[in-house]
Amino acid sequence: MTTFVDRVELHVAAGNGGHGCASVHREKFKPLGGPDGGNGGRGGDVILVVDQSVTTLLDYHHSPHRKATNGKPGEGGNRSGKDGHDLVLPVPDGTVVLDKRGNVLADLVGEGTTYVAADGGRGGLGNAALASARRKAPGFALLGEPGRSGDVVLELKTVADVALVGYPSAGKSSLISVLSAAKPKIADYPFTTLVPNLGVVTAGSTVYTIADVPGLIPGASQGRGLGLEFLRHVERCSVLVHVLDTATLESDRDPLTDLDVIEEELTQYGGLDNRPRVVVLNKIDIPDGKDLAEMIRPDLEQRGYRVLEVSAVAHMGLKELSFALAEIVAKSRADKPKEEATRIVIRPKAVDDAGFSVALEEDGIYRVRGEKPERWVRQTDFNNDEAVGYLADRLSRLGVEERLMKAGARAGDGVAIGPEEDAVVFDWEPTMMAGAEMLGRRGEDHRLEEPRPAAQRRRDRDAERDESQKEYDTFRPF
Repeated sequence: MTTFVDRVELHVAAGNGGHGCASVHREKFKPLGGPDGGNGGRGGDVILVVDQSVTTLLDYHHSPHRKATNGKPGEGGNRSGKDGHDLVLPVPDGTVVLDKRGNVLADLVGEGTTYVAADGGRGGLGNAALASARRKAPGFALLGEPGRSGDVVLELKTVADVALVGYPSAGKSSLISVLSAAKPKIADYPFTTLVPNLGVVTAGSTVYTIADVPGLIPGASQGRGLGLEFLRHVERCSVLVHVLDTATLESDRDPLTDLDVIEEELTQYGGLDNRPRVVVLNKIDIPDGKDLAEMIRPDLEQRGYRVLEVSAVAHMGLKELSFALAEIVAKSRADKPKEEATRIVIRPKAVDDAGFSVALEEDGIYRVRGEKPERWVRQTDFNNDEAVGYLADRLSRLGVEERLMKAGARAGDGVAIGPEEDAVVFDWEPTMMAGAEMLGRRGEDHRLEEPRPAAQRRRDRDAERDESQKEYDTFRPF
């Protein structure tokens, strides 16, 4: 049964926004008290947050589909709908978020670091919020926006200062067990370590973490053995430690060849050339191992490596190794540039940026793309003529109709708003003035006008009668 997972594909879906409400206030002696429909609630976000108590992505391997709750619809009496609850997903420290193409979206390092993987949809406005001096009684409300959804890839890259690399059974697990309080599985057969082990080492005033990376073999960078699965765990380290077995029983292996093979795999993987190296000659408690270590040490030092001889079993040379690694880690931390204060960069839009674009496609359709037009389309109830007219007004004010005319669109041409997979397509009528003539003065109701005095009503009635009589006298037959 799998107990450690460091790469998963996660499908996340934020909550949908609640629909706005179209309602008219009614009470005794005031049957039409004006619009009082409330707004819909906002959909919940899907948020990734670093939690130090989480060490694996196993939960998301078993349950890769995660969805936040939807916002509630608005109600009459100016009651807004409740917002959806955010879905908070804990991830290990060192988790990298990528899209399906491999582009890095976020690098989550440090307790409490968060990333919004999917934004919840906005709630739709109720007709009370849509009312204005010219539109006193809207008979429609806006729909809630759907929440964002999609697939993200989570990769765990262990946050460790020191990475132990080497052939299987070179003694890496034994070293980490004696240098720290970690208790990895240890045996005398290859691939004992199936997951990276992490330990904390204290050397004087320096405290650092050390990771035991599962054994590498030739071809690991191309996916052979276990190496490719765990090479990513050495990317964040400050120093690479080659653990070489000086007492191997395999006749076709020797420490120098092992070092060359592992270095070749690290080179093929890429991105690790600037890490300092330390070579640890392990198992010097065995006579043949001690002799071989003394024999190859000059060659290793001639290559520029810092060489230390140890025995994990006999606890020989461990203090020197611990303090040597602490020295390198401390220097690496001191050399890192200090994080500057966060700068807010303001990039104002160009004065000629309309916020949308119009393009003629090969099939003769004029496609309109832009955040506002696409959002307005998602918010529109196309079963309500008044809502459709309101959308037309908004698009006209934004300048979409003018831009279509400049692009060469004619009456009856097809116009699509939105991406291909989720677009609204209609036949364009440039002379309808965004639907104003077709639907009249939308949202106005004479019953909601302020009552006129009786004398004023009589004067208006007499004036209308006189006007009608004049028209009759003018056009009556002789």
